[in-house]
Amino acid sequence: MIAALTLSNFAQAAKNVLIFGDSLSAGYGIARDVSWAHLLQLELKQNYPQFAVVNASISGETTSGGLRRIGKALQEHRPAILIIGLGANDGLRGSAITETEKNLNQIIRQSLKAKAKVVLLGIQIPPNYGLDYTKQFRALYPKLANQHKVALVPFMLEGIPPELYQADNLHPNAAAQAQILRNVLPILTPLLSVK
Repeated sequence: MIAALTLSNFAQAAKNVLIFGDSLSAGYGIARDVSWAHLLQLELKQNYPQFAVVNASISGETTSGGLRRIGKALQEHRPAILIIGLGANDGLRGSAITETEKNLNQIIRQSLKAKAKVVLLGIQIPPNYGLDYTKQFRALYPKLANQHKVALVPFMLEGIPPELYQADNLHPNAAAQAQILRNVLPILTPLLSVK
């Protein structure tokens, strides 16, 4: 009873950093304790112990699925910071960019309304659907970040060489997770320091 009460008090005291993404953040194909989300938790425990990481990422998630889930996630976890890592599956399926933009817009709006600081993880996709689609997709994340005045990681997979991807050539392997964290941390850190 006392242990549960203590844990409950700690959970209430901690400020949550909610990671809300797809397989790139869920740790697809690798052990959970080597994923970038887990590495972030270790980093925060050491340098920002007032924050706790909650990973609500789901492999295969789309922006429409995220939009359906965001209200409940915000209510349940009450994040101080929300890291949005969605859109890759929309792009791989060739979904209309206007639809992806509309969904991300609403996710960001709801998050800001819930008083969460937002970090948007930029995604780039292979040119399967032509150069125009690829360019429009890539431009979507800076556009949304600028529109809502939220923090942007330009490309969450920046600097990961081909040999550090799994056999599907889409998902980074365990050895690449530290690089993802290095891409995210400089953008996230200023938000951790703000009262």
